[in-house]
Formats: sequence, structure tokens, C-alpha cells
Amino acid sequence: MKYMMFVCSDTEPDTSTAEWPDIEVWVSENDARGRRLEGSKLAAVSAATTVRVRNGELLVSDGPFAETKEVIVGFDLLECADLDEAIEVARAHPMAWGGRLELRPLVDL
Repeated sequence: MKYMMFVCSDTEPDTSTAEWPDIEVWVSENDARGRRLEGSKLAAVSAATTVRVRNGELLVSDGPFAETKEVIVGFDLLECADLDEAIEVARAHPMAWGGRLELRPLVDL
């Protein structure tokens, strides 16, 4: 099953003194196991553009639509047997400590 893992910032990161996992190790291990299909860091929120159509009119605005302190900073497309495996993959990601990870299954259309 495919999962989109949104990598998000967080205003309350983990404050323990434990060392965070290395992102390069996480990427190479999950790429080698075929669990990470694609992923990337995103440009800064200031580079975002929001597109909407309301009453037939195109509305384009700079920046993200949501007014929030937590923002999506990257993504990874995962291929996992089930949600439990996706959770284990996310648990080992450095941003599980420094931010938050949101897992969503992809829906076949």
C-alpha cells in the first residue's frame, strides 16, 4: 500500500538529549528496502503559491493558504505492507523528533 508522508515542522520539538537519527541513513535504508519511492525537501513557505477558483474566478495568492506556524517542509512517498509498517518507517525519520509526520494512504481512482 502506498502512503504519502508529509514532513512537517512543529513548534514543540522533542527536548530529550537523545541523538536524532541521520536523515541520509534513513533515506538510504528505506530506498534499499524499496519502502521509499520518492521524496524531497520543499522550498520555503515564502515560495508557496495558492490557487483557487471561486465563482468561476481564478484567485492566486502568494504563500500558503493556511495561517499556521506548522508547515509542510517535505514529503516521502512510501510503499509499505500496511499502516503498522508505515508507522515504523516514520518513527525512524529524524523529523519524528524535530517536527511531525503525517501519513495518508493513497486512494486509487
